[in-house]
Amino acid sequence: MPKQFLKLFDDRSLFQLTLSRNEKLCTERMVVTGTEHYFLAKDQAGEIGVPIGKYLLEPIGRNTAPAIALGCMALPEDRIVLVTPSDHLIRGQEAYEEAVARAVELAQEERLVTFGISPSRPETGYGYIEALGERVLKFHEKPDLATANAYLNAGNYLWNSGIFCFRAGTYLEALARYASEIYEASRYAYQKAVVEEGLIRIPMEAMERIPAESIDYAVMERASNVAVVPGEFSWSDLGSFEALAEELSTDEAGNLVFSEKHVELLDVEDLIVADTDDALLIARKGSGQKLKEAVARLKAEGSSLPEVHTLGHRPWGQFKVLDEGEGYKIKRIEVKPGARLSLQKHYHRNEHWVVLGGSATVTVGDRTYIVNPNESTYIKAGEVHRLENRGKLPLVIIEVQVGEYTGEDDIVRLEDDYQRKKDV
Repeated sequence: MPKQFLKLFDDRSLFQLTLSRNEKLCTERMVVTGTEHYFLAKDQAGEIGVPIGKYLLEPIGRNTAPAIALGCMALPEDRIVLVTPSDHLIRGQEAYEEAVARAVELAQEERLVTFGISPSRPETGYGYIEALGERVLKFHEKPDLATANAYLNAGNYLWNSGIFCFRAGTYLEALARYASEIYEASRYAYQKAVVEEGLIRIPMEAMERIPAESIDYAVMERASNVAVVPGEFSWSDLGSFEALAEELSTDEAGNLVFSEKHVELLDVEDLIVADTDDALLIARKGSGQKLKEAVARLKAEGSSLPEVHTLGHRPWGQFKVLDEGEGYKIKRIEVKPGARLSLQKHYHRNEHWVVLGGSATVTVGDRTYIVNPNESTYIKAGEVHRLENRGKLPLVIIEVQVGEYTGEDDIVRLEDDYQRKKDV
């Protein structure tokens, strides 16, 4: 689950907090996201009642410069755009709104505006902006500790927040000038997009043509009309467990624990403990930046970490693998009201379904029937079938798969409401 969709703050996700923070500042909202996260974003926006004008779906990521370009191509050239990541935590709404208002004024002057945050510590995990008032002197990469201390003492260095404001046309003109290959490939991809009401789908073939590059490298570090608005609001990109520990409660010894079961820590301090069904992480605070290195090493070594997590989120709901072994897998499946899985069949497994809650509408071949709580049904390997929830309450079933292969890729999808090619 991407961090922006985790409900860590008063049962709201960072994505939802971002929508709420900007709802009154903008006349329209567009979400640019990966195809596989579209329904997650749509559901979470619906939960808090924030309307989304357009969703632009990327089949693969190509970093921020193309993502912003594709979004701007869907808008009038004179539209002022506020570009904000959805995985940042911002506190201090009044100061934030003041910064946005100033950014809009500068954007109306054909400036490319970035937001800088006054640093509170010598942070090595952020990029920096060297500034003179609202004038950008230079962008700097993530520094070492000595350099970060020097930036802090200098007083004119700001954290690079990754938030931007400009006219759509101003950005596209700059991209065409400083990164023409990205601009042309993005324009081609947008021209090939499948446009439906409120939905823009970029095809894979066109997306793969676009060079992957950040907006900082492609435009902001090269353009001459760049301005920075210093933000006095509290900001964090929550890029590490240490950053998260500053926002969430820890125990008296400064330990931060994530686990569904009780974890007792004795005579240890300043630890990060993250326990899931898939893996266990124990790290001392300050080592969180090494996590990416650890993951890369595990992949290189052919780690036994699962490719598909035990908890899986799907457009129709979610599933959790309760147990699996040679020749079997047991899942708890929850289907949202009004949702249904694809019409599908499997070559290598049989499935036994037991309904725990709600009512299941089951299609097997040419027959459709209802399975109520405490009732069950059986799907033979090779049979075309579908599970559907036509009720108003969540449908919960236990699925027992039995067969020579129970991998998630043993599926032939015949019809699908969500236009997926494979069940991942």
